[in-house]
Amino acid sequence: MSEGTAPLAGDATSVADEEARERLIYLRGSIDNLDAALVHLLAERFKCTQQVGELKARHNLPPADPAREATQIARLRKLAEDAKLDPAFAEKFLNFIIGEVVRHHKAIADQGTGRDDAPGRRDEPVKS
Repeated sequence: MSEGTAPLAGDATSVADEEARERLIYLRGSIDNLDAALVHLLAERFKCTQQVGELKARHNLPPADPAREATQIARLRKLAEDAKLDPAFAEKFLNFIIGEVVRHHKAIADQGTGRDDAPGRRDEPVKS
């Protein structure tokens, strides 16, 4: 580090204790790996929900299923409690995902109506 240059906030090199610095770098590496795994898991989840949306559209089912959503939220809250994760946080996270899924399902249903102004027309795949 050059003179007059302060370390960046959160920069592991600013930790004076070598053991603490190594532990910080290790933990951050684990966090980075977990973030990558979360992204890949979400991508797989949205691939499945995309297929659900297509099935719903083919069979004229509504994009949202409030009963299923309520069951899933209760299930996820219990899983969060068992995992020592704040159930309110887990519920917010799932509600965000459900909102995105319903939005995608609506776009898929709109594709089937022939509406050219609908997001995600057949020639423009819906991003999940």
